[in-house]
Parts: sequence; structure tokens; C-alpha cells
Amino acid sequence: VPSLVHHTKRQMMSIYCYWYSLYTRTWLGYLFYRQQLRRARNRYPKGHSKTQPRLFNGVKVLPIPVLSDNYSYLIIDTQAQLAVAVDPSDPRAVQASIEKEGVTLVAILCTHKHWDHSGGNRDLSRRHRDCRVYGSPQDGIPYLTHPLCHQDVVSVGRLQIRALATPGHTQGHLVYLLDGEPYKGPSCLFSGDLLFLSGCGRTFEGNAETMLSSLDTVLGLGDDTLLWPGHEYAEENLGFAGVVEPENLARERKMQWVQRQRLERKSTCPSTLGEERSYNPFLRTHCLALQEALGPGPGPTGDDDCSRAQLLEELRRLKDMHKSK
Repeated sequence: VPSLVHHTKRQMMSIYCYWYSLYTRTWLGYLFYRQQLRRARNRYPKGHSKTQPRLFNGVKVLPIPVLSDNYSYLIIDTQAQLAVAVDPSDPRAVQASIEKEGVTLVAILCTHKHWDHSGGNRDLSRRHRDCRVYGSPQDGIPYLTHPLCHQDVVSVGRLQIRALATPGHTQGHLVYLLDGEPYKGPSCLFSGDLLFLSGCGRTFEGNAETMLSSLDTVLGLGDDTLLWPGHEYAEENLGFAGVVEPENLARERKMQWVQRQRLERKSTCPSTLGEERSYNPFLRTHCLALQEALGPGPGPTGDDDCSRAQLLEELRRLKDMHKSK
């Protein structure tokens, strides 16, 4: 029986890898994205969630709800009236926000190649001729014009935005950190599919060690950093967090707030990295209680990072099972 189980798992993984390859490497993935776009526009003509911009001393962050649960963002220097778009998957929705704000789009920051994050690159870069498209050269970003490496900085007016390499979800995944110092406000992390409120992305093009290293990159940022994720997954993620840490009071308080927000279809972003450290299980693999409940114990050489990676892998497996119920 164990050999049959392993054989079935291998078969499922082979099918899964086949479909992922079709989505990312063939025109079928683009057709699927276009179908998603049409359905979401029909179902949510005003967006899947009600969002509120944040304004900090001449810098505005505007979340734009797109597709069925994605977020794109405009980062605006309000004095220069210049804008940067992050992951503009629906070019119509992003363009509408650009026109409403009366700003000039000068850059697109793409976290990764998946169509639900990069699908608007073509239309927007054609419409705004001087717009630069940034992203990782390792990731096959559509219409990429300006490749970025780890720690590269994009400057637009007062905006100083640093790219951080965070592979795992895809090989070239980047997150973008808006430095708060120039405008004397909190820094802002645009995390794509690396990190969500109480969750993290699936590891499509890496392993648990790769993803752990990327999450640790984020853990090194300040507690007051605002987290602007790529998806509205908060309620589902906090539900799973309650399964693995049922006595976590910070999670319980956040869940109550999120449920009130979602009853009115209000967005749940941003959270802060300080909050995430208190209830996001994927950032808590160093916590003894979680290790004792789920962990396999130290690695064969006593390597703590090995143990944490194994725990992260187990959390991901349990999360995928939780979602399928």
C-alpha cells in the first residue's frame, strides 16, 4: 500500500507539473488569463473588494482590486504627479485609476511572470510610450525593458524602490520595498506571491529551503513595514493558521477584524510585518510551539535551518489540504 500511495503522488505531481508548464510556457496560459479577466470584469465590475488609498507626506499607495482576488497597485509621487504600477494584470482597471488620479505612468514593477501579475504589461507599455517595465531577467517577464537584480533601486521622483530577490514561487520572483525615509513614513513591501496576510505563496520553482531563505529576507525588514500582498486571501489564511496554532490570540483578534471587513467586501490590506510575525505560521517556523506541534525535529546534523525548512514544507502540505476541503 505505501508503494501505491507514493506512485499516486508521483502521478499527481507529474500531472501538476505538466499543467503548470502549459500555463507558464505556452499560449494556453495566456488564453486562460484572458478568460479569467473576462469573467472577473463581468462578475466584479467595480472590483472584488473596496479599497482605501494610503497617503504619506506626498506619496500615495493606491490598491486596485483586479481579477477575482488579485491586487495591483499604483505608487504615486503626488508632487511630481508620477506613478509606478505594481503587477498591473488588468490594464483597463489600472488605466482607469491612472486617469482618475491625473498622473503619468512612468514604470511598471512586475514581481513575477504569471499572467495574473504581468498580463497588463503589453497594453500599458504601448499606451504609455515612455513607461519602463522592470522585473527579473530570470523570470520571462512579458515586455520587460529594464532587468533588475537583487538590491537594485528604481528611482521615480521622491520614490526610492528597492528590488529584493525572493525565489521560490518562481525562479526570478522579486518583491519591491518602497523606502519610507524620503517621505518620513513607513516603508511599504509589495510582496507579489511571496507573502500574504497570514500566508505565503506556493513553491512552484524551488524547494522549501529556497522559500525559507526568501521569507527570511522579508523577516529582516522592520516591524512597521506595511505589507501590500498580491491577493486577497486573508480570511482563508487565518482560518488555516487557527488549525495549526489554535491558541494564538493575535490570530484570533486579526480574524475577527478580517471577518468584519469581508462582510462589507472591504480590503484587508495592508497589514504590518510586525503583525505578520505574530500570527503568520509561515513566518513562525522558528517558534518552539509550532515546531513541537508539527516539526520533524532537528535535521540529521542538528541544522536548525534544515528543521525549519522541513516545517515550512509540512505547513505548505497542510495548507494545500486545508484549501481543498
